[in-house]
Amino acid sequence: MVYLTGGQFVMGSDLDYPEERPAHARRVGGFHIDRAPVTTAQFAEFVQDTGYVTTAETAPDPADYPDADPDLLVAGSLVFTPPAHRVPLHDFRHWWAYTPGTTWRRPQNDGAPAHDDHPVVHVSLHDARAYAQWAGLELPTEAEWEYAARGGSGGTGFAWGDEFSPGGRVMANTWHGEFPWQNLDPHGHTRTSPVGSYPANGFGLIDMIGNVWEWTDSPATASHHQAADGPVTRPGSSSCCSPSSSPAPSIQPRRVIKGGSHLCAANYCRRYRPAARQGEDADSSTSHLGFRCIRRT
Repeated sequence: MVYLTGGQFVMGSDLDYPEERPAHARRVGGFHIDRAPVTTAQFAEFVQDTGYVTTAETAPDPADYPDADPDLLVAGSLVFTPPAHRVPLHDFRHWWAYTPGTTWRRPQNDGAPAHDDHPVVHVSLHDARAYAQWAGLELPTEAEWEYAARGGSGGTGFAWGDEFSPGGRVMANTWHGEFPWQNLDPHGHTRTSPVGSYPANGFGLIDMIGNVWEWTDSPATASHHQAADGPVTRPGSSSCCSPSSSPAPSIQPRRVIKGGSHLCAANYCRRYRPAARQGEDADSSTSHLGFRCIRRT
């Protein structure tokens, strides 16, 4: 873990998506944070020690989703599957599919085992909290996460400055080409990448931007104008490249996820920035959503 002393910083942005507004001064206390997102190998150690069963490995209770399609009430998770050609961008079902049997152990629909050094995926908020409790840690708040992601860079658009690819250098695992069918990643990472494949930020933290979205424990709000303790429980799927995997609209308070992922693209989802934020159902799990932990001082 890396220790951050905390302090005041500019949170949010007035330049991009409405939910990021307004940019405002926030202060956080000191805390330790995982240098990288929790990997498959680390999560496997937790499961081996505790026998924990993840949300994606558990069939939803029909009583919790009375209006759901019965065919979806089976254990599984959402997997990104790129179409072979251009498709309308208003319907994420062109590239997302609920796949029975998909879990953190076998994260893609080809059934191949997960890579130990990649971020663990197909983990719900409940799974992330369970791991954190086992490790004697916690999940970060949205403010703590964004402070860490900025790496001391101030109010720049990206964690490393205002230019997406300074000097042509690729700084994070994001989508290259036209989403969702054409991925021209120069490093060949068309899905998740091994942690540490891209440069660390100013605090020495890796993969804070791109690779996988990361859970925070802050309730989702429509914007920063709303109080931090006022959750938005609106139904339906998330926007951008991260839909909800719940089989029906959830009544649980949604939580903020941060950082964007390897599916964020300039033509569709510019959420590979520290200020970017999105709400997600607590029981959702997808092939591009993970987490990291903190320890408060």
